[in-house]
Amino acid sequence: MNRKLFLSALIFFSFLFKFFSHFCGRLQKCIIFARMKRILLTSFVCLAALVSAMAQTYTPTESNLEARRQFEDFRFGIFIHWGIYSEFAQGEWYLNSGNLTHEEYSKAASCFYPIRFDAQAWVRAIKDSGARYITFTSRHHDGFSMFHTRQSSYNIVDATPFRRDVLRELSDACAEQGVKLHLYYSILDWMRPDYPLGRTGHNTGRTLTPSYDSYFRFMQAQVHELLTRYGDIGALWFDGYWDHDSDSTAFDWRMPEFYSYIHSLKPNCLIGNNHHITPITGEDFQMFERDLPGENSAGLSGQEISHLPLEMCQTMNGMWGYKVADQNYKSTAELIRLIARAAAKSSNLLLNIGPQPNGELPATALDRLQGIGRWMRANGKSIYGTRAADIPEAAWGVATQRDRSLFLHVFDAAVSTIEIPWTTAKPRSVKALATGAPITFEHNRRAKSLRLQLPADRDEADFVIEIVR
Repeated sequence: MNRKLFLSALIFFSFLFKFFSHFCGRLQKCIIFARMKRILLTSFVCLAALVSAMAQTYTPTESNLEARRQFEDFRFGIFIHWGIYSEFAQGEWYLNSGNLTHEEYSKAASCFYPIRFDAQAWVRAIKDSGARYITFTSRHHDGFSMFHTRQSSYNIVDATPFRRDVLRELSDACAEQGVKLHLYYSILDWMRPDYPLGRTGHNTGRTLTPSYDSYFRFMQAQVHELLTRYGDIGALWFDGYWDHDSDSTAFDWRMPEFYSYIHSLKPNCLIGNNHHITPITGEDFQMFERDLPGENSAGLSGQEISHLPLEMCQTMNGMWGYKVADQNYKSTAELIRLIARAAAKSSNLLLNIGPQPNGELPATALDRLQGIGRWMRANGKSIYGTRAADIPEAAWGVATQRDRSLFLHVFDAAVSTIEIPWTTAKPRSVKALATGAPITFEHNRRAKSLRLQLPADRDEADFVIEIVR
């Protein structure tokens, strides 16, 4: 029985209950009617509970499960935080932290003209890095839509002299070059008066008329546009749930309802939410901010690891949005090792870039993409489609596996030998993945171990050894 049938039955029993309640009121001494009233009441309560439980369940379609498998095989994606906040060059939270009103902040839209934006060039550089998908900020906490929405004139086409739909151009470029497009969407808003005030956005000068029903309808309408007007969107990446985590009374974001609406539009569109808690019913992947699953040095990702596909997001430098003073970029070697460490935990890495206000990707970011791309072209087999191996992270590095191949990612350039547990038969081959050069090894059946002799001349970022069982 489907949910619609249950709801119809619920309405019918409600009507029946009211009818007999009225009738029994006239026949208080009638034992039969009194008993029938109790039976109907019990049936009504049970049916209501069943309908409520059904509303909280989610069974993904086969196309959704296939999308999840593809997502896990990608292993590496690029996050793009870009909006009118890039003009201030102080990061994406400037409206909240910059001590200015929303009227002053919104003036940035009237001079936002990213003359050097080239969607094809962006996608080409990202694809060449080995990344398989892009997650783009369609709307951040400042409320500015980076697509041509009909729900508000505060968007890149109607509010700027640029008047180009950058999301449309990015979607077309991704489709042409075979890169999957995912979309970030903020569920909190520092600009709209109908958004119920949380713990951020207190000093933007707006006159609040909070109505979550109104705001919820706005989000639904925008998501409908994103999923029906911009091609094949692989996933929606939500953020902002934590804005109400300090409320004295728990705030009802109505996420299961929101997710159900999204899946009714596009069943295979994956849903994730950066809420830092256990996944909510209806979500298709679990994300971790600035830490790998199981780690929590940043204090944001202490949640337990679920059975869902996993993704870690991390900045290339220190900020998500463009900040002119932030040149503290992680080295190419650090980023390559992070990709490998993520894969070794069966997680994707979503690596962030904050484009400049002129529409260009920063030169240092492009340099890092190029360096990662060179390594991935030689060693991508040890990342794409892999899962965690039974070998835990060690001082020398990590391990991934795929089919009959085990991949050892050696980070320590000083180590000369590695010994790992080996309980199966002697390996068919042991070789350097990038070059195919054989690696000297010793198989000890009694000790159930495999000892490998590493070459002195090797990739210092991540030297990958492929062991074929």
